[in-house]
Amino acid sequence: MMVVVMRRRMAAAAMLVLVAMAGGATVCAAQLRRNYYAGVCPNVESIVRGAVARKVQETFATVGATVRLFFHDCFVDGCDASVVVASAGNNTAEKDHPNNLSLAGDGFDTVIKAKAAVDAVPGCRDRVSCADILAMATRDAIALAGGPSYAVELGRLDGLRSTASSVNGRLPPPTFNLDQLTALFAANGLSQADMIALSAGHTVGFAHCNTFLGRIRGSSVDPTMSPRYAAQLQRSCPPNVDPRIAVTMDPVTPRAFDNQYFKNLQNGMGLLGSDQVLYSDPRSRPIVDSWAQSSAAFNQAFVTAMTKLGRVGVKTGSQGNIRRNCAVLN
Repeated sequence: MMVVVMRRRMAAAAMLVLVAMAGGATVCAAQLRRNYYAGVCPNVESIVRGAVARKVQETFATVGATVRLFFHDCFVDGCDASVVVASAGNNTAEKDHPNNLSLAGDGFDTVIKAKAAVDAVPGCRDRVSCADILAMATRDAIALAGGPSYAVELGRLDGLRSTASSVNGRLPPPTFNLDQLTALFAANGLSQADMIALSAGHTVGFAHCNTFLGRIRGSSVDPTMSPRYAAQLQRSCPPNVDPRIAVTMDPVTPRAFDNQYFKNLQNGMGLLGSDQVLYSDPRSRPIVDSWAQSSAAFNQAFVTAMTKLGRVGVKTGSQGNIRRNCAVLN
């Protein structure tokens, strides 16, 4: 198992998926389409892909960090790059909400560098939204880690606001059960199968010890966890552990985006309670078993879920614009 020490906003804590409360984010895919930028920046996808590849070469933590950033963006006020905005003046932005402080700096850096690469091309400057750059970068990071590549629908505008208060109540804790997870995802138009597929993003994530200590401490270890895995985690996260310590969420293939996540669940090696419940609850276990057996079936389901996720809360018309600097509202 890989154990790392991380600074604030470095390779992330548990890649918990943000979920908007019912009625929060709207699903609006009307303006999204492939090749949206064909007339103004036809090579945008290859430009972004190159920037992401360079960033991944710097550090593999980029993969999990970018995927988690996309989830957090889409599930708070929709996919509008509002999570990338920095706090300024009297406004505390989304990224500085306590539940977002563990977002890895490498994810933000990926977006900033990809934006710079796009804007360096004549004709592309200030024509491509940060929200679309994040969506493309997420796809590219997944593909670079061995996961499925897929066509990304484009045409999102960047949000006009970013407030820490908008994050309140939209992060499911790692103790959520199947019913709670299913209900929260349904609020964003995502099915239980979508939720299970997206949870597999944890195959390339990191988690700080405090996100799962409750499962390995106290009078007894969580009975749904493998005793051997629990002992391994106890060694990695001893009492009074440095809060910066984090472990890989997939102890078997931490540098590969694959279906090992589901095999781990079968073996009692889901790191978070909200991971392991997908197998311990008999209602979701058949999907876990199916995707553990077939990487092709999982990849197909994951692409479907990511496409649906990318449609959540899309800004159109006067609802948004194209930010000149992804970290600063125009």
